[in-house]
Amino acid sequence: MGTSVQLTPLCGVYSENPLCYLLSIDGFNFLMDCGWNDLCDTNLLQPLSRVSSTVDAVLLSHPDMLHIGALPYAIKHLGLSAPVYATEPVYRLGLLTMYDYYLSRRQVSDFDLFTLDDIDSAFQNVTRLTYSQNYLLSDKGEGIVIAPHVAGHLLGGTVWKITKDGEDVVYAVDFNHRKERHLNGTVLESFVRPAVLITDAYNALNNQLYKRQRDQEFLEAILKVLRANGNVLLPVDTAGRALELLLILEQYWSQQHLTFPIFFLTNVATSTIDYVKSFLEWMSDSIAKSFEHTRDNAFLLKHINLIINKSELENIADVPKVVLASMPSLEVGFSHDIFVDWATEARHAILFTERGQFGTLARMLQVDPPPKAVKVTMSKRIPLAGDELKAYEEEQERIKKEAALKASLSKELRASQGSDANAGDAMVIDASSSHISADVAASRIGGFRDIFMDGFAPPATSVAPMFPFFENSAEWDDYGEVINPDDYIIKEEDMNGASAQGFGGDLDGKLDEGSAHLLLDTTPSKVVSNELTVQVKCSLIYMDFEGRSDGRSIKSILAHVAPLKLVLVHGSAEATEHLKEHCSKHVCPHVYAPQIEETIDVTSDLCAYKVQLSERLMSNVLFKKLGDYEISWIDAEVGKTNDMLTLFPVSSTPPTHKSVLVGDLKLADFKQFLASKGIQVEFAGGALRCGEYVTLRKISDFTQKGGTVAQHVIIEGPLTEEYYQIRELLYSQFYLF
Repeated sequence: MGTSVQLTPLCGVYSENPLCYLLSIDGFNFLMDCGWNDLCDTNLLQPLSRVSSTVDAVLLSHPDMLHIGALPYAIKHLGLSAPVYATEPVYRLGLLTMYDYYLSRRQVSDFDLFTLDDIDSAFQNVTRLTYSQNYLLSDKGEGIVIAPHVAGHLLGGTVWKITKDGEDVVYAVDFNHRKERHLNGTVLESFVRPAVLITDAYNALNNQLYKRQRDQEFLEAILKVLRANGNVLLPVDTAGRALELLLILEQYWSQQHLTFPIFFLTNVATSTIDYVKSFLEWMSDSIAKSFEHTRDNAFLLKHINLIINKSELENIADVPKVVLASMPSLEVGFSHDIFVDWATEARHAILFTERGQFGTLARMLQVDPPPKAVKVTMSKRIPLAGDELKAYEEEQERIKKEAALKASLSKELRASQGSDANAGDAMVIDASSSHISADVAASRIGGFRDIFMDGFAPPATSVAPMFPFFENSAEWDDYGEVINPDDYIIKEEDMNGASAQGFGGDLDGKLDEGSAHLLLDTTPSKVVSNELTVQVKCSLIYMDFEGRSDGRSIKSILAHVAPLKLVLVHGSAEATEHLKEHCSKHVCPHVYAPQIEETIDVTSDLCAYKVQLSERLMSNVLFKKLGDYEISWIDAEVGKTNDMLTLFPVSSTPPTHKSVLVGDLKLADFKQFLASKGIQVEFAGGALRCGEYVTLRKISDFTQKGGTVAQHVIIEGPLTEEYYQIRELLYSQFYLF
């Protein structure tokens, strides 16, 4: 029996909701992504809450809300305590994404689902891996190897390959085969026939323009608005697709010597770009080579102004400008406020570069035709003043007194209980008496606590009443006096005071100065909200810059990868059913599209056994290196040694076997190889025309038993010297056994 594999979707199937899936491999539970939407709908996390305690490891694929948004909440409230694995950019940029979201929420509401400390706690124990690094799990996960590979969607974005006993389970969602300005395309096509492939149907029904045409239309649309004295707002994410848009604008402004100002406005804008500058090795080959030769960093942005406060934008002269502002949903953040300011003027434009999440303002504006008016809620945090401030201060003072009283009474109770242990003590102080007045209690907190008497309650062994005496009966161990850690915890008010004096070193390098000031600002405040009806007169434009492969490319890639079993997640019901039907006919017969909390068993139909090779057999085996592996053909007899299956040399002459070619031929690579040998070669009708008469074709056979796919390379042409030369070169691309 093969490796046991089960998948249970927790969120994000037959819909465009956030991604979260439970993948079990031989009883080891992986949580694949832990996403949330911008609305922070806790109902979406109900399935996760039921299984979070069983999770053994969390694998994060991309640094955006749809993939990591629920991680702090799940760790704080749902009991998720498993180790987390991600690439370095996913860790760093994901942290900034969560900071930006928290700050955006805190500015307009009393957001309490998680705090900054919860975000830090969730990310502090993330194990960071590099691309293609094989990481061997231990303990319960012994024998399982995880490895991140390039996804091509966001910086650090990951296709996860999980290997157990030679069988691969590949998790590839939101991948992009196209090479972009700052990212290489995905390496998913290099995986051939994994046991299980889990992928998404998000773009299955969409076909994209050519990259050059799309970029040209994007820039022309922006310039048209600017030259008409209008402003352009691009609602973007914090540290994901915004990076590609910044490079497009930066390079075009530099080439055309344009002077229209461009602003990148998020709560963590400068921190984001500072981190990105150090991630060149994670970017495209062109950026890395440019830095090697000229030492020019592509993200030394000369035409982009990084700002972290909307007031900085308002202080600038009223000139045509481009603003990239978070959040893309327009629900909260700077993009929401700017939309309200600009929507009422026809000269401005809102340019969406990704589909809005369902139920958000962005999605509402992307329908065709768009609404002429929308209702929005404008919220603002303002300082308390007058009677409200006085009432707040009185309430805080009351809370402080209650806390101090409680701490004092608790300490006296512990001391009294310690005194009762001595037979000679003559008095018991009833520290928990409910009739103690506030004035009396206050005197206890002062310097005369040790001589106050509240009546006599002499024990039977006492001779006469005595003033109370609290003996220092501290406990000791090998390291000294045993202390109570609560006595040394810095009170919240003390922390706030220290913050005002410059404390907060833990935030250094994570947040911009203005954002850190907002977090550390202890001025009493409240949120004031009012509903507005906004007349939408500005232009609304949508262009696809999501950085995902389109439907045509997805089908081609899946046919090439040819998994034994395919699981489809994350996509509308229509897109999921369409891709499922296509793949059932053209990719593999075993295609699954489970519902929420429906567990499917995708265990391989292949039988795998662990065997050991005897020393006599090993001494006669010749290995050939194939990639990271060494392979050999052996003929052997199966026996047992200490209850372990063992292969021994055959006792008689082994029968001859058909020649076996091992390897994977890519016609594009073979074309370059033939050209290097001086052979004229070109593609024609999906085949490779070699020389004058020889043609190479590569076809797949889907009729194999068990759902496997056989790859056939057919060479056609007259038996000439050229034919034999090309055949010999073709054989050199494989290992022959």
